[in-house]
Amino acid sequence: MKLKLLDKYVLSQVFLASFACIFIFMIVWIMPELLLKTVQRTINGTYSIEMAASILIYEMPKVLNIALPVGILLGTILTFDKLSKDSEITIFRSCGIPFHRIIAPVVLLSIFVMGLTFVVGSKFLPYSANKLKDIKGESRSSQFVFPVKNEDDSMDKILIVSNFDENNIRNVIVLNFYDSHTTGSSLLSSIFVSDFVKYDYKSWTINNAKKYLISESGIFSQIDETRNLPILEGSSAQNAYKLMQYSIYRDRELTNSQISEYIKLLKQERMDDEYRFMLNKYIQRFTHSFMCVIFAVLGAILGFSKPREQKFIGMLIAVCVIFLYYITIPFFDLLAEKAILSPIVASLIVPISAIVLIFVLKKSKDL
Repeated sequence: MKLKLLDKYVLSQVFLASFACIFIFMIVWIMPELLLKTVQRTINGTYSIEMAASILIYEMPKVLNIALPVGILLGTILTFDKLSKDSEITIFRSCGIPFHRIIAPVVLLSIFVMGLTFVVGSKFLPYSANKLKDIKGESRSSQFVFPVKNEDDSMDKILIVSNFDENNIRNVIVLNFYDSHTTGSSLLSSIFVSDFVKYDYKSWTINNAKKYLISESGIFSQIDETRNLPILEGSSAQNAYKLMQYSIYRDRELTNSQISEYIKLLKQERMDDEYRFMLNKYIQRFTHSFMCVIFAVLGAILGFSKPREQKFIGMLIAVCVIFLYYITIPFFDLLAEKAILSPIVASLIVPISAIVLIFVLKKSKDL
């Protein structure tokens, strides 16, 4: 019974502190920039009051996705620091309750927050990001580059689409290359320029296209016109169309099923840089959620302090961890994209480093 009362007590304290930290973090995050810009544009007449309210509401998932791990970390630190300063941790341990049992309700709460973070990041965030674009009337980039490679990974052709929507593919340039085995290098053999491409699920066909033939010395040798010329056929045609539709979205605007399909298509078409980047962002959705559990345990250890130990040390370490975590995400994205690190390693290196820090701090505090 005492252990059940302990669980309820610790759980309630951490929950209240974490909720307060999440709320304060969201207010601090929103107030300086988002709220100020929204109010200014509302006063200027750019936004209506209804539109401004909608923008603030749909911005919430993005902020909440960041605030949840931060809130559980800071809330746990504040709770365990208070328990330590009031000698309650000492009393619990003198009763024979080990430290890992004391933090059990914290881990339970962090698992719930982990699930909430995952749902927010994979469901609410893509929905809200797309709604924001619709509300603001922002246009999506409609440019697409599709490389077609030979079996030996040499370049066969590159399609450059300057403008497209769901029904039309316009302003297309096709760069065709000589066979690298013949020329010894990837040289352009011809260029096709077309105002319109017809897509019928089986092929991409250009009509009334200008054809520029290029000699191996790199000089235009002939200019012709061509009609009804297939430039992509079969699975490559279907994959290119799907990839083109996905290319207008950022990773946070895609659901898990969409980003998973996008990754498979990128791998099939050997678009390696984009494949590694998107795979890294996909894995991050899981590791970011799991960071809630790691941060909760880390917060409990940092919050545990001896009677004369300074309170700000644990909080300072926590702030540094939060800063390093979020500022290094773009850095590891780049390392994954450029194949310096594999996407799995790039996604796991921060969580693993945080787990190592937990063991080091646990040992130093003799817990």
